Amino acid sequence: MTVNENIKKVLKELGKTKLVCVTKTVDPPRINEAIQAGATIIGENRIQEFEDKCDHILPCEKHFIGHLQTNKVRQAVDHFDVIQSVDSAKIAEEIDKRAGDIGKIQDVFLQVNIGEEPQKFGFGVDEIEQAITEISLLGNVRITGLMCIPPYVSPEEARPYFRRMKILFDRIKQDSIQNDNIMQNGNIDLLELSMGMSGDYRIAIEEGATMVRIGSAIFGDREY
Repeated sequence: MTVNENIKKVLKELGKTKLVCVTKTVDPPRINEAIQAGATIIGENRIQEFEDKCDHILPCEKHFIGHLQTNKVRQAVDHFDVIQSVDSAKIAEEIDKRAGDIGKIQDVFLQVNIGEEPQKFGFGVDEIEQAITEISLLGNVRITGLMCIPPYVSPEEARPYFRRMKILFDRIKQDSIQNDNIMQNGNIDLLELSMGMSGDYRIAIEEGATMVRIGSAIFGDREY
């Protein structure tokens, strides 16, 4: 199937769930084919790769979804509408600083290590609520979602992690509404739950994802 056909098939499956079209290693002509077929959000993993091709990509919403290093924060703030992979207070503070330099309010998602895997980035399940309280007080960062990558297991085995993430998301969203300090002083509008990729996005949607990140199901398997 072509990129055009794949996009239309995926969008039909997603319904109201938002698609982030993952464009890692994909060249601009194929990205533009996806945008012309209906993709409105693209997600990139690498700053340098995106900088090399961004001038050749049609207008769309741009999300950074890879691990963000401190020395790449300035470029991320310059180029991306949303940074989905904020995995530490230190990175959030650096984003706040760089966004402040250019008068921008940077939308971010906080990454949760939902499988509590030591090799993965992200806030622990027992850390995320305190992190939200602190990061929401930064003047140039707005928390608009949570993101997770479950352990590398079969789609059905990933279901408990997605379910746990949805429960956590709902609780935090409710708590933020009820917390007067956050409501009055915080920069938070928790709208999106980003979870699920090409192999397990159907399960993620069943468990409450509002946004999925899909690459190979659209562009085919890629060589890294």
